[in-house]
Amino acid sequence: MPRNPAPQIDTGGMFDVLYNFPEQIKEAVEIGEQCPIWRQAPVSNRYAVFGLGGSAIGGDLLRSYLSATDWGSHIDMSVHRTYEAPGWLNQDTNTIFSSYSGETEETLSAFEQVRKKTVRMLTITTGGTLGQKSVTYGVPVVNIPPGYQPRCALAYSFFPLLVAMGRYGSFDSRGSRANTRAINETVRELEGLRDLYLSKAAKNPAVAIAKKLKGALPVIYSASDRMDAVNLRWRGQIQENAKQVAFGNLLPEMNHNEINGWQHPSGKLKNFQVILLEDPEDHVRNQIRFKALQSIIKTSVGGVTTVQGTGKSLLSRMFTAIYLGDWVSYHLALENKVDPTPVPVIQKLKAKLAKER
Repeated sequence: MPRNPAPQIDTGGMFDVLYNFPEQIKEAVEIGEQCPIWRQAPVSNRYAVFGLGGSAIGGDLLRSYLSATDWGSHIDMSVHRTYEAPGWLNQDTNTIFSSYSGETEETLSAFEQVRKKTVRMLTITTGGTLGQKSVTYGVPVVNIPPGYQPRCALAYSFFPLLVAMGRYGSFDSRGSRANTRAINETVRELEGLRDLYLSKAAKNPAVAIAKKLKGALPVIYSASDRMDAVNLRWRGQIQENAKQVAFGNLLPEMNHNEINGWQHPSGKLKNFQVILLEDPEDHVRNQIRFKALQSIIKTSVGGVTTVQGTGKSLLSRMFTAIYLGDWVSYHLALENKVDPTPVPVIQKLKAKLAKER
């Protein structure tokens, strides 16, 4: 593996995590093939995922991915980032509790409520209180490797669940075969991209985009399906890794309100850099909207950059787009001269909240 190019800044080793992402996916798939699953056969297509931050993004990606496939679109999946379980949740709802540390207070609160409503529960964690409670109440636990920041464990929060759902019968054998092909393609594509993204070559898009974003306010736009969770991931990685604010929204909704705001404050809009996350399978009307949006705002903002993932499968295009965003956030952290791994402000907030218990 190549050496960390900036060990004096990247003291937490984010470079190693990013470079090893394809290997993490392979390991995560193996976990999914061997882990325990829900103990009751599914009687409903409704799934509720509970988690926050880096532990929730896997659920967001699952929802977005499955809803866009012809074999998975029957699954009704929702992601809940709250202390409360939704009122509609009942004994037939398939539930997933995702907390990397096992200490996410919102997820623990929802867990206590849900266990009184259904036994169709599955936990994915490294341990902690959530792991202990799961053992106590007989909830199957998907054990994933410790030692990462939650956002750095994306492979482990997504792929074990995707594979486990196939074993559970959430979709038919056709879907499982399609997933296997898509996963293999995803790994190949990522392996082919990582040396490019760490290079200093002028053709490295991760570096080029990071340089555009330095000192700017990034705004990420995508359609409301397929790339919506990828959009969220881009923003979160810029915020946590580069310690830089980032905003975003979805088409077509933003065309009905936000687009009108790209007029004021006068003289400030050049500070914004817009990223358009597009997919070749976006609805044809959204494809037209992307072009129209760019033509309308390009003279107002500092720049507009279009990004698409690579590969034939949606899974590959989603995760290669994520991978580019992760590397952009890494290079932007180096540009900002901040260590991409620690999140001291989040830790400060947690400490304040702990005092109020």
